[in-house]
Amino acid sequence: MLLSRFRQFGRAVGQAQRLRHIVGVFLKYGYDDIAARLPLPRVWRWLPTSRFKREHAAIAALPRQERLKLVFEELGPAFVKLGQLLAGRTRLLPRSYTLELAKLQDHVAPVPYPAVLAVIAEELSRPPTECFAAIDETPLGAASMAQVHRARLPDGAEVVVKVQRPGIEPILRTDLEIMGRIATLLETHVEEWQPHHPAAIVAEFARRVEHELDFAAELAAMERFARQFEGDATVHVPRVYRALSTGRLLTMEYIAGTPASHLAVLDAAGLDRALIARRLADLTLRQIFVHGFFHGDPHPGNVHILPGNVVCFLDFGLTGFLIRETRDQVAALLVAVAQRDERAGTQALLVLAGAELGAPRPGLEADVAEFIHRHFTGPVRELVFMRLLQHLLQITARHDLALPPEVFTVIKALGQIEHLVSELAPDLDLLEQAKPFVREVHTRRVGPRRVLRELLDFGGETVTALRTLPLEFRRVAAQLRDGRAKVNFRVEGLRPLNETLERVTNRLAFAIVLAALLVASALVIRANVGPIWHGVSIIGLAGYVAAGFMGLLLLISIVRHGRM
Repeated sequence: MLLSRFRQFGRAVGQAQRLRHIVGVFLKYGYDDIAARLPLPRVWRWLPTSRFKREHAAIAALPRQERLKLVFEELGPAFVKLGQLLAGRTRLLPRSYTLELAKLQDHVAPVPYPAVLAVIAEELSRPPTECFAAIDETPLGAASMAQVHRARLPDGAEVVVKVQRPGIEPILRTDLEIMGRIATLLETHVEEWQPHHPAAIVAEFARRVEHELDFAAELAAMERFARQFEGDATVHVPRVYRALSTGRLLTMEYIAGTPASHLAVLDAAGLDRALIARRLADLTLRQIFVHGFFHGDPHPGNVHILPGNVVCFLDFGLTGFLIRETRDQVAALLVAVAQRDERAGTQALLVLAGAELGAPRPGLEADVAEFIHRHFTGPVRELVFMRLLQHLLQITARHDLALPPEVFTVIKALGQIEHLVSELAPDLDLLEQAKPFVREVHTRRVGPRRVLRELLDFGGETVTALRTLPLEFRRVAAQLRDGRAKVNFRVEGLRPLNETLERVTNRLAFAIVLAALLVASALVIRANVGPIWHGVSIIGLAGYVAAGFMGLLLLISIVRHGRM
């Protein structure tokens, strides 16, 4: 138990040091206005701020959004990934910020080859030479969480080995805990951040990072992806080797394909770009609307083309899942937009955001109507999918509608695919290709089998509720009888008053302690309590010095808040 307490103490010290460093970096780049509104130790607010003003004039001249990008780069992998997530949150940050954060790159110096071998040996519990005939010392790629090496198995099969960076897990977990605390402080003390629910955003981000840290989850995602496209000759999923994979190590088939964005190489190989674009769009739409399980990061580096115009997806560290109800509502929204029905589109948007039973939102239907007529009155081929989705997100932000997190992953994936498809075949219309999938989802939603199944489910839930209702009434009555029932009231708008009262109380207590210290020091000097220096009691003199310092701090605090 003592050892455990020492470990907890060491962890707390480490977190405090890391938190101080994070706060210092934000202050260094001029974000002292936010720090001043959070309950941070005063020494963390002042010292870096003054140093910023004296030594970082060049940084102060940079635009605020560029300074935020530099903050994330300096703070390391977890913050780089958080910045990449925020780059897709157009409802949370202005466009200038999201464009700047989109420049963040997850590229770092590679781990030395001996350290890579040590991780492989530790994970497989035997020397790497027993498992691999050869491993290329130069990595194919290095990121903040892992790096990838090409290798060959004893049977001659070409593979790639994805190895987690040594020591990255505790660093990321510490940063995630600190992010959660900072997000909670922002949500509690900075009113303009409260509608955006930063704590929920960080919680979503933490779940994503936890998923990426577990290579076993990526292996399971690849196997599921392969199963849902089993027998489809237009797509290939790399084979995974379970016996050579763990939570920190993933061994999979080596793919010698061509990145889908290398258009000249595709043309030189005699591949059909238009066919590839159609297949890529078809596969993506089937993932989302048919299977509900999709690749969450299909950027050009993660989509390779094999001979025969076969599409191969790589890197399944980020995947998404849409439950049936969410798929239905996305389809309902698209159907309403296609039919130019603003009322049905508004209702679908409210249901998707889980706000259909909330208070009316004046102006929402007008915004949806404006959205439909702006984007769908001209030629369909002139639509820019990401611009359309960004406008939709601006509407949800204006009316305080929170879409499910998985919807943002869908938006990101569709935007990446649309960009890639437009490069491969500029004349291909992604929205037109989506119509059969949306129509199929909509048809299934109102089909007799679906209706009958939902009626049976509703009936079963109703019977269960009626059976348990008397028991619930008895529980409430028992709690009221025993005095265990509580009614909580929360009054909004009292936070400024509470903060003012707390500040006044603290200053009064501080002044009382200061006065007591002055009186005690005078009595000590009067009584000539030793030790004596030049006829004056050193203890009394020290008391006067401490009282003077405390009085100076009190005066500075009063001046800083503008209240004499």
